[in-house]
Amino acid sequence: MRFAIARPRFDRQSNFYHLVMDIAWFGLALPALTRFLSVYAIRLGADANDLSLITALPAVLLLLAASISNWWLRRFSDTRQALLLPSLGFRLAFLLPALTPFMPPDFQVTWLIVSLTLPAVPQGLASVTFLMLMREAIDERQMPALLSRRSLALNITVGLSGLVLGVWLEKAPFPLNYQVMFVLAFALVLGSFWHVMRVRLQAAPAVSNVTVQTDSNPWRSPVFMRVGVVNALMHLSFFSISSLLPLHLVNNLDATESFMSIFGLAELMAGAAVALIATRIVQITGNRSLVGLSVIGTALGALLIALAPNLNLTLLAAAINGASWTLAGIGLFAYFSQTTPMEHRARYTTAYTQIIFVAQFLGPLIGSSLSHWGVELVMIIVIGAVLRLVAGVVIQSPLPGFKRPLELAPPSP
Repeated sequence: MRFAIARPRFDRQSNFYHLVMDIAWFGLALPALTRFLSVYAIRLGADANDLSLITALPAVLLLLAASISNWWLRRFSDTRQALLLPSLGFRLAFLLPALTPFMPPDFQVTWLIVSLTLPAVPQGLASVTFLMLMREAIDERQMPALLSRRSLALNITVGLSGLVLGVWLEKAPFPLNYQVMFVLAFALVLGSFWHVMRVRLQAAPAVSNVTVQTDSNPWRSPVFMRVGVVNALMHLSFFSISSLLPLHLVNNLDATESFMSIFGLAELMAGAAVALIATRIVQITGNRSLVGLSVIGTALGALLIALAPNLNLTLLAAAINGASWTLAGIGLFAYFSQTTPMEHRARYTTAYTQIIFVAQFLGPLIGSSLSHWGVELVMIIVIGAVLRLVAGVVIQSPLPGFKRPLELAPPSP
C-alpha cells in the first residue's frame, strides 16, 4: 500500500526530469536547423523567397498532419506509443540536410527545402501528441514550473552548442563542416528521443460532477477562441520576418558563422535568464498579459536589428528577442493549458497546434511578398516590427466579445 501511494509522486518527479532532459538534448542539436541551416542556404545562393519557403512549406504539411492527429491517436491506447514513430520520423530533418553536397548544384537549395518539408508530416503528428504527453505526464499545477525549466535548459544548451558549432563551421572546410554538423545533430536528438520514451503517463484525471461542461469542439468554445486569437497574433507577427533576419545580418552587415553563433548565444542566454524568474513574472502579470508584453519586446528587438549601423548593436537586439520570445512561449502554453479542458485535450491540442502551423505558413509569406514587390529588406523588417507591436497591443487589449477569464495562479517553483 505504501508503494502504491508513493509511486505517483515518484512518476511525476521522474517525468519532470525526463521532460527537462529531453529538451536539453534537443537543444544541443537545434542550432543546426534554427541558426545555421539558413546561413548554409545563403552560402548556396538562397534569396528571401527561398528562406521564406524553408519556413512556410513545411508548415503546410505540419497543418495537414496535425489535422489527422486525432485519427492517429485513436489507433493507440497509450499516448507514448502514439508518439514513437512520429518522434523518430521528424528527427530525420536533422540528418537529411547532410546529403545536400551530393545533390546537383542547381538543386541544393531546393533539397534543403525538401529535407525540412518531408519530415514535417511526422512532426505534425508528434507536435500534437507530445503536448498531450506533457499534460498527461505531470500535474497541471506543475506546468508553469516545467515550462520554465524546459526553457532554461533549452536556452543554455542551444547557446553553448551554437557557440561550438559556429567555431567549427568557420574552421572546417566547406561543405564538410555542415555535413558533420547535421550528422552530429541527428545523433544528439536520438538522446532526446530516449528521454521522451522514458516518460510514464499518469491516468487521466476524473472530471468532477460539479465541473462546468465544456464543448468538445474547440472552435465553438469562447475560451479556446480567446486563446486562439492570442496564439495566431503572436505567431503570425513573429514569423512574418523571423526568416529574413539572418539574411539581413549576413548580406547587409557581413555577419559570419562565428558571429551568428554569438548572436544566438546572446538570444539564448537572455532567454535562460528570464526563464529562471518566469514563474514569478507570470504571477504578477498573468499569462495573457505576459504574452502581449513579450510580443512587444520582439518588435523592439526587430526594430533595433533593422536600424543597427553595425553588428555590435544587434547583440542587444538579440538579447531582447531571446528574453521576449522565451517569455511569450511560456506564457502562451500556460495560458492554453490552464484555460482549456483536459477531458477534450486531444481536440483542443490539435486545434492549438493547427493555429501555430497556419501562422507559420502565412507569416513568412508576408515578408516574401513584400520582397517580391521590391520593398528593401531593411524596410521589410521595420514593417514586421510594426506588425509585432500591433499584435502585442491587441493581445493586451480586451477583444470584442472576449471577456478576460480568471486564470489559475501558477505554483511557486
